[in-house]
Amino acid sequence: MIRVDITRSGTSEIGSRKSGAINNITVRGHSGYAGHGHDIICAAASVTIYTAAGALCELCGAPERDVKIREGFFELAVPDFKDTGAARTAEIIMDTAYIGFKQIEATYPEYLKVIDG
Repeated sequence: MIRVDITRSGTSEIGSRKSGAINNITVRGHSGYAGHGHDIICAAASVTIYTAAGALCELCGAPERDVKIREGFFELAVPDFKDTGAARTAEIIMDTAYIGFKQIEATYPEYLKVIDG
């Protein structure tokens, strides 16, 4: 199973939903849906986190050192942006990645789990 851990700053609960800006997404594990090179869940998770990382670097100027990658592990941390425009763009990027992971989880709950908090 793939586990996606979401860390937020200033977390509070609004009903059943967490609030606060996402400052870290960690993806670990393998789904086990299919063999290497044929696993659509791993591919979906990979494209979601790689796109978020690329967007943070390209659109916000985040340093690549905030991206940690190794086999079965990907950690994406949002740096402390001094520019409020970059900080807002980073928040949108991380929220979009979160939505993508939640959509994968809704369709394949036995293969990917999002832990928010």
